Amino acid sequence: MKNQRILVTGATGYIGGRLVPLLLERGYIVRCLARSAKKLDHRGWSSHPRLEVVEGDATVEEDLHRALASCDAAYYLLHSMIHAGGGYAREDRTMAERFARVAERSGVQRIIYLGGLGETGDDLSEHLASRREVESALAATTVPVTVLRAAMVIGSGSASFEMLRYLVERLPLMVTPRWVETECQPISIRDALHYLVASLEVSETIGRTLDIGGPDVVTYRELMDLTAEELGLPRRWVLPVPVLTPWLSSLWIHLVTPLSHRIARPLTEGLRNRVVCRNEEAAQWMPAPRLTARLAIRRAIAASLEGSVDTSWSDAGILPGDPAWAGGTIFRDERTTQVEASPAQTFRAVQRIGGGNGWYAADLLWRLRGFLDRLVGGPGLRRGRRNPEELRHGDALDFWRVVEVEANQKLRLRAEMKLPGIAFLDFEVSGTDSTTTVTQRATFHARGLFGLIYWYAVWPFHGFVFSGMLAGIARSAEGKERTTEREEN
Repeated sequence: MKNQRILVTGATGYIGGRLVPLLLERGYIVRCLARSAKKLDHRGWSSHPRLEVVEGDATVEEDLHRALASCDAAYYLLHSMIHAGGGYAREDRTMAERFARVAERSGVQRIIYLGGLGETGDDLSEHLASRREVESALAATTVPVTVLRAAMVIGSGSASFEMLRYLVERLPLMVTPRWVETECQPISIRDALHYLVASLEVSETIGRTLDIGGPDVVTYRELMDLTAEELGLPRRWVLPVPVLTPWLSSLWIHLVTPLSHRIARPLTEGLRNRVVCRNEEAAQWMPAPRLTARLAIRRAIAASLEGSVDTSWSDAGILPGDPAWAGGTIFRDERTTQVEASPAQTFRAVQRIGGGNGWYAADLLWRLRGFLDRLVGGPGLRRGRRNPEELRHGDALDFWRVVEVEANQKLRLRAEMKLPGIAFLDFEVSGTDSTTTVTQRATFHARGLFGLIYWYAVWPFHGFVFSGMLAGIARSAEGKERTTEREEN
């Protein structure tokens, strides 16, 4: 096993980015094909001694030859669904044919492909029909192909799950196509990865097409109900109508979720097909406890709220036409300033925010926000702070809580005021003995429609509040520095 070299395509994407570290843990030499090697630099496994990165394009045969050379097996996790409406099915088929030809010439012993679950026949959506064409194209050579067919993958960052979650969070009333009553058999990202890794090691899977899914068969409406319950929301009202086309549905999804209509349309078209496992061979040959739909949803939501999302559907690149907040589950307001003081002195100024020291700027707005928070049962500004000069992990700071502090480097606050979402305020400090860069970042996980309304309502005030706070930190740090210098002289 340790001598086997495995190629993973799509390593910058949602599935591939989680598969690579699992293969490395199993002792494989893992080679990644990526258009930009820099996109892998921030991954925790990027410096692993058994990792090889080939920079290249899967549409270029020369690049494929370099990537597939000396590989024993290859995972094919590529698709061009983001070009929906622009011939993505044809592009996917051509790309798969090219990959299979080069794999055969390179002596690759097998290909593993993650495709789409669905009934067979002529009534498949374009999305699922394209997946079948890719299967056929990959199997057109002498290289044996293992096909794993999955329905919705439930996990933080999964495109289909994020679409579901955002719709449930933001729309207490949904007018939907009739596909909400279609049955599906979703699978957790943990279980999907288990099958991908295990299929490499179980010989019975070679050359086979296997359906993989979780233990539950549910309708999409039932998934919406489960998601609402796990989010702590009232049950959503769903009104199925026969006239809502996939095109109209995708435009609506584009407005209220981070997904572009280019990726939403093939996803919504695919929902009209029943996607339920027709065989249990995968579960028999690669046994492991499977997460229920409810538990998979619970884990995905928890990972999103904790900010511990390993990979996201947008990791391979933000899609054209996405809203500014696409590629994540939060809104951001980030500002940076230069301070003529040391990092230590600057960080001391950062630590003095709040309580009796005030917030450096717009204190009247801060007091008004604290008063409004108390009216609705929040802590307001009355808690102050434990120490006027120092902050520790767990300290209360007015209506914030210190959740992370690294001396002279980083301070993270989590909001405890009443909000339709979750808010963080981060300060990062870096520099030399005399010059420091301070980055201030406000992030907000909007919850429901009121979360969106809240963010856009307070956004115009950020210029006064956050810019003023940053300027005040700089003034305080520089003034303290000059005082210290005079005292030393």
